[in-house]
Amino acid sequence: MGAVATPELVGAVSEAGGLGMLGAPLLTAAELAEALEHLRARKVGPVGVTFIISFLERACVEVAASRAKVVEFSFGPPDRGLVDLVHAGGALASWQVGSREEALAAVEAGCDFIIAQGVEAGGHLTGRMSLFALLEEVLDVVKVPVLAAGGIGSGRTMAAALAAGASGVRLGTRFVASREANIHPIYAEKLLQARAKDTVFTNAFDLMMPGIPHRVLRSCIEAAEAFQGDVTGELVMGNLRMPLPRWSVPSPTRQTTGAIEAMALYAGESVSAVKSLQPAAEIVKELAEQAEQHLRQAARRLGQGS
Repeated sequence: MGAVATPELVGAVSEAGGLGMLGAPLLTAAELAEALEHLRARKVGPVGVTFIISFLERACVEVAASRAKVVEFSFGPPDRGLVDLVHAGGALASWQVGSREEALAAVEAGCDFIIAQGVEAGGHLTGRMSLFALLEEVLDVVKVPVLAAGGIGSGRTMAAALAAGASGVRLGTRFVASREANIHPIYAEKLLQARAKDTVFTNAFDLMMPGIPHRVLRSCIEAAEAFQGDVTGELVMGNLRMPLPRWSVPSPTRQTTGAIEAMALYAGESVSAVKSLQPAAEIVKELAEQAEQHLRQAARRLGQGS
């Protein structure tokens, strides 16, 4: 979720009983340490940090491993050296995978658990398989816990993933549409208006991460195609001010200026479950309660059937 996943969002998820994940692709080691120390001072509970391999700095991994419960990697082959670095700092290591082969490689590299990401997910994607087909292949061959990601945005879909054998779930789109997320109001409005059919699997926004497909709202591709010019706006992150060329990776935050509709508006097929901008704690509570209810109902139906 990058800059959208603020320390406030991470803290709110962890306080509510989830594991808030802080995206660190553009943070320096000092900035990451400051954010994690801020969360530690709030005593919010366990938090994690997620890294994209192409933007990774070893110093940032060392900072995360010494201050976070989980350090996660994605968009690169599983690397035992990185996993060992995480373990040396005292954290658990995980890898986001999109295939059976990548899952096996992550386990071989020493990961404590993995995230199986289906093609239904929003943002950048590691594989080409649907979530439940991927779970079927991965759960058969690995012994570490597997978290399911992709298209999960409700208690019903959460329960389905758990019933299929996942040890937990990973959500993005629902928390992008949370009050704590650093999301531009126009982006938020687009999410509220969208349904699953309004998302598209594409390679359109590939500047900075060439060749890596992603899922966005169809409307932003149409707007970018119609945009006249090379630069759609400006991204502001602290002291960093960066022009955003058309088709670049960053999604618009509250501080972003320009043609917001023509920027990368990431959304998974779970966007259908986004009904309003909710506090993160409310989303966690709603998901947990609904999932438990669906699992109990399924157990009762099975009991009646036997």
